[in-house]
Amino acid sequence: MKKIGQTLLLAILITGCKNEPKQESTVVDEVKQEQIITSIYPESITKVFNAHGNIEQWNKMNTLSFTMTKPTGKEKTTKDLKTRAELIETPTYTQGFDGETLWINEKDGNAYKGKPQFYKGLMFYFYGMPFVFGDDGISYEETEPLVFEGKTYPGILISYEAGVGESSDDQYKIFYDAETGHMQWLGYTVTFGKAEGSPDFHFIRYNNWQTVNGLVIPKSIDWYNYENNVPTEKRNTVEFTDVVLSEKVLDKAMFSMPEGATVID
Repeated sequence: MKKIGQTLLLAILITGCKNEPKQESTVVDEVKQEQIITSIYPESITKVFNAHGNIEQWNKMNTLSFTMTKPTGKEKTTKDLKTRAELIETPTYTQGFDGETLWINEKDGNAYKGKPQFYKGLMFYFYGMPFVFGDDGISYEETEPLVFEGKTYPGILISYEAGVGESSDDQYKIFYDAETGHMQWLGYTVTFGKAEGSPDFHFIRYNNWQTVNGLVIPKSIDWYNYENNVPTEKRNTVEFTDVVLSEKVLDKAMFSMPEGATVID
């Protein structure tokens, strides 16, 4: 868990020392304290964040957008990274979330047959790896490594405090390259709409990255079949194009529900 209380205490201690003459040992101590203040995550997940450009750089960003090509056509997702408002534009419908209200706007009489509550934020979450695991209300634990095709990947188990997100019983596992720190695999459970957690982990492979605005983010991801909670063979690939990651703040109006749209409860 994030050591917020410890961070506050150390900040107070450092502030109290500012007016005193600085001896060499004092300077060294303050540097050590500053390192503790900025390292509010466990060492393993910090290594992963740093390999992808660091969490501080991610937190500077306000806007993310990307496009996926599906059998039904192109699907563009635009996300406000601070409020988590979202707009998903497809050839047959638009799905929006303004931070409070989820809505669907069907196009040309096409009946929407999906699950908007489940899909809200779903692809953003998969795309925003590993930085979405810097959110509040998350716990980190070491977990057994993943061995795939003779290579061993250290693992981190991610879980959520009760009431965090749409499905706080969901669990995730990050598996990363021990040398580079780059994320290589994601294991995840699906508990949406279920009364309790699931023991079954699905798997996505992350091994095709691109650098945008100083951050190493996916260029494509591969879904794998799985058996006994380990990946087996690749099932399909999702590619991401027209990626924008920016400090620009979007107009909130773009996420507002248009006339004729349907509110999703």
